[in-house]
Amino acid sequence: MVDLYNVETYNADTRFNASYLNALERMLEKVLPHAMLKAKPNLESRIRTLKMDWATVYDLLNVKDNSNFGWDEHRQMVVAKDAIWNLYISVR
Repeated sequence: MVDLYNVETYNADTRFNASYLNALERMLEKVLPHAMLKAKPNLESRIRTLKMDWATVYDLLNVKDNSNFGWDEHRQMVVAKDAIWNLYISVR
């Protein structure tokens, strides 16, 4: 997806235009020839999941009330003390 974004062929302002899924499907077919991944529903569903996951991580790291969360650059993950995680899970 980064490659598609950098090419700027499939950009529409801050989003991808409708044909990017087909281009992504062709790119994956070259790398994974027998996977038979289709743009709809496989890729579209995965992208939706990634957006939700990204929104959660963004909220954890950038909302004022969540200052107890941090980012571990080495492990590439959100970190916090166990008590903070338990409180977050019980609220959500």
